[in-house]
Amino acid sequence: MKRLLTALVATPVALAALFLLPVPWFLAFVALFIEMAVWEFLAIVRPRAPRAPLAALLVLVPAAALALSASMIERDGAFVAEEHLLAASVLLSVGVGTLVLLARTPLEEVLPALGILCFGIPYFAAPIAAVSHLKRADPWLVFLLFAVVWLGDTGAYYAGRRLGRHKMAPVVSPNKTWEGAAAGFLVSLAAAAVWSVCRLGRVDLALLGVAAVTAMAAQVGDLMESLIKRGAGVKDSGQLLPGHGGVLDRMDAMLFAAPVMLLALWLLPVEGLTVPR
Repeated sequence: MKRLLTALVATPVALAALFLLPVPWFLAFVALFIEMAVWEFLAIVRPRAPRAPLAALLVLVPAAALALSASMIERDGAFVAEEHLLAASVLLSVGVGTLVLLARTPLEEVLPALGILCFGIPYFAAPIAAVSHLKRADPWLVFLLFAVVWLGDTGAYYAGRRLGRHKMAPVVSPNKTWEGAAAGFLVSLAAAAVWSVCRLGRVDLALLGVAAVTAMAAQVGDLMESLIKRGAGVKDSGQLLPGHGGVLDRMDAMLFAAPVMLLALWLLPVEGLTVPR
């Protein structure tokens, strides 16, 4: 019941922000919640490198997200992806390495710190930039993302509880089953099919392909967060959202699904949809 009540409150808020806020403010809205997830992530991983400058992730994530968002905006009729790609590489190698060095991180914490920072930056920054770009292209694409991820998650949860027999990843997430995963995947495809009929006037196969890879990415993202928590000996990332745990617990699937959906829309063009690249 708590899970349902939280969803009934959070969903209208997210949709209101999506359709009422201009792109810069919506970007800030998404970044705020992901920053909360970053805070929870740091609490989980901090014991692995307690004296490393991990708190820098709170600054590096929004900075990287802004850089990624800027790289997706056309300038003077051309894109400058090469420059931003080089800047991202410098940030992850030279920048993070210099930060860990100057912070005088203890030798035994250097490798964990580098791993946490170099994984954490794109893990949290990429979905902010992806959702922002989808909103800029068409807010209904973000609605599609929400539908594929949230409805798929709901379908997997309830089908898994009722029909689940075969464990998907018992060591990482004991409650997840193949039956629940299959049900969630089918619900995601059904949601995309309904969206396609309503927005495009047809069931578009390319769009279903986009939804399929997005749904799979969402399930992998869910398992990835479970893997991180299991490795740290933590059950939930927090207690802010009744029935869901923390913000990171609620957004884990979206962190993988958002950038994968944007990439899929670039690679599998859907007739009638324009997503600048």
